[in-house]
Amino acid sequence: MEAIVLAGGLGTRLQGVIGAQPKCMAPVNNRPFLAYLLDYLERQRCTRAIMSLGFKHRIVTDWLEEQFLEYELDCVIENEPLGTGGGILAAIEDAETDDVVILNGDTMFSVDLTAMMKFHRDNKAACTLALKNMHNFDRYGVVKTSDKGVITNFEEKKPTADGIINGGVYIINREAFMAKDFPVKFSFEKDYLEKYVGEKKFYGFIDQGYFIDIGIPEDYEKVQGDFKTMFP
Repeated sequence: MEAIVLAGGLGTRLQGVIGAQPKCMAPVNNRPFLAYLLDYLERQRCTRAIMSLGFKHRIVTDWLEEQFLEYELDCVIENEPLGTGGGILAAIEDAETDDVVILNGDTMFSVDLTAMMKFHRDNKAACTLALKNMHNFDRYGVVKTSDKGVITNFEEKKPTADGIINGGVYIINREAFMAKDFPVKFSFEKDYLEKYVGEKKFYGFIDQGYFIDIGIPEDYEKVQGDFKTMFP
């Protein structure tokens, strides 16, 4: 299993808490958040990971050089911000497998990747999204699916009592993705998922695993306690 970790973001909303460093390096109980993501990939039997890096990437690469991982690790550096889509496209060109897992470097969603990969391949999906049931939220848009799991629509962010959200973990078929005509800089969500949802090749895999996005200070504070219990 091969994974791309998108870790090139500036972390603007967290800079008042963690300083000017990549969000993935935000300390959680004296370890970078990225360390927990890499541990998760190891538990999921990942055999290779590609880091998509940008902002202050040397902080990440210097730390990675000191780690002893059970799988191959490579880095792709953005010399300028390429957007989520551009970052994926640059990294996926280095991938070797037909179907590649994509993770966000500031989000932990403990999805069963083996089950998700089987679902993805059984449906011959162009892209499979890990979805999460959520209650009382306004930070995320709602994802609509058919009874068979085909994604039919993406709704804008708004206060929602109950809904299914995009958890930020994807499996992409390389050939289907690279067949599209993208600019160098683009949004994966807007210029791929929302633009091509009508082709009915995107599927949603619902998982009830632990989920947190540390992009705001409140959730960054929450993850400190959560991970202390989960990773004693």
